[in-house]
Amino acid sequence: MGRFVAGDIEGGVIVADRRRLLADLTPLRESAAFRRLWAGTTLSSVGGALTAFAVMLQVYDLTHSSLAVGAIGVAELVPTLIVGLLCGPVVDAIDRRKLVLVTSACLALVSAALAAQAFAGLDLLWLLYALVAVQSSLSAVNRPARSTFIPALLPPGRLAAGLALDRLSFQVVLTTGPALAGLIAAAPHLGLRACYLADTVSFAGALYGIARLPAMRPGAPARPGPRAVAEGLGFIRRSQVVGGAFLADLNATVFGLPVALFPAINAERFGGDPRTLGLFTTAIGVGGLVSAAFSGPLGHVARQGRAMLVTVSVWGAAFAGFAVARGLWLTLGLLAVAGAADAFTVVFRGAIVAAATPDRLRGRVMAADYVVGAGGGQFGNLEAGGLASVTSPVISALAGGLATIAGAVLIGLTLPAFTRYRSAASGQRARPEEPPPERPAGRDAGRARAGAAGRSSR
Repeated sequence: MGRFVAGDIEGGVIVADRRRLLADLTPLRESAAFRRLWAGTTLSSVGGALTAFAVMLQVYDLTHSSLAVGAIGVAELVPTLIVGLLCGPVVDAIDRRKLVLVTSACLALVSAALAAQAFAGLDLLWLLYALVAVQSSLSAVNRPARSTFIPALLPPGRLAAGLALDRLSFQVVLTTGPALAGLIAAAPHLGLRACYLADTVSFAGALYGIARLPAMRPGAPARPGPRAVAEGLGFIRRSQVVGGAFLADLNATVFGLPVALFPAINAERFGGDPRTLGLFTTAIGVGGLVSAAFSGPLGHVARQGRAMLVTVSVWGAAFAGFAVARGLWLTLGLLAVAGAADAFTVVFRGAIVAAATPDRLRGRVMAADYVVGAGGGQFGNLEAGGLASVTSPVISALAGGLATIAGAVLIGLTLPAFTRYRSAASGQRARPEEPPPERPAGRDAGRARAGAAGRSSR
């Protein structure tokens, strides 16, 4: 009897431990608004993955140049930097829900234009770059505004779980989207035209998820202008924690994200089959999907800054291995390791930035966060493609992976406050080395107000 009871208890502990390992689905159960947003965004993002794949392959088919594929990053990077930073105060000034609805509808029109040029057989490189630039300009407003929804819909105790579910959605898309795009592109009667058309239709999911949300007005609306932009950038500059998170992510995306090299490496090693090219990105998605599915322990990681530097280093090491791997399965396995590390990195970055940013600055900080995530990746594509054009795709990918590891070590040594950052998971208040511009109300509110002379109030 004693052994039987003990066995039951032990089995219960094992089940409980397994549940703690799995992604926390509580936000989906408790919040209908979050559930609709999550489902609609996931569906729409699958369409977005089809278009991203189709643009990359169409440019490569037209030019057979890794540099031309990397130049897609220029078309995305310039509007991302300009529009993303300048329009951050707009996100903090008006109803964010309405802003996302309008920009999502405009993004659907851009996808429709991409489908139209494919059906017409125009094959104009400048037109593809122009449509990508318009798409990036709209996304530079849409994504930061959308990023404010999860902190607004979920209580602080569910924020990490909500961000992990958001990442799980992204990984599902990264897994299924490119593989589906490769199959569609290779089909005789479908091709790239069907990829663009499917993306246009999928925007119905995004609009559904947003339309029934409550109004998302900022608590203290900002007045758009240079001063508002400077205030947001000043907050990031003063906070080693937020700034360190941005630098760690930039280090990973600028040096260790050789997506522009995928078509050339696929052509060199595997004959250029579109289905194999789709598996490259799918492998990254599978790795991230597995790690996101078992993201339960992430909410209990105390030293999130240090953990982020570790996952960035793993990401760089995996891409360095990808550069020299020869067999298909080893290549895909290393890409899966990179995807697993990336999923953890993004969750840590999101949790750090969300916890350290007051709501009235959230739109501007999220705009900068989007610029770092999207702009860094596109600059990385340009850097990888440019280096490959003067050396080789293998040397470019290997150098980028090794540089990512070195960059993570350098950030850890030069930003000790970021490395020592403790999240709420530690049971203590997060204590960045530099105090944030604003302190939350509470027992320290009087001291915060006394030290805030000359600054604007909340």
